[in-house]
Amino acid sequence: MKKLMTMTRQFRDDENGAAMVEYSILIGIIAVASILTVIAIGQWVNARFSALCTALDNGPGTCVAATGVGT
Repeated sequence: MKKLMTMTRQFRDDENGAAMVEYSILIGIIAVASILTVIAIGQWVNARFSALCTALDNGPGTCVAATGVGT
């Protein structure tokens, strides 16, 4: 019985599990923020290329928006 109580106290006082959960949550937040940043930058770049393609269509050349090839 004494050994069981000792093991229970050790389990209660052990903070390694709590630290691991905190680091896991932090890594998850960083991963989500990174993915959202990459998506936002990709959309911004896509919009810039679309605007460039439109400008080429209205100006001296032509542009195929699907392939990004201009003449």
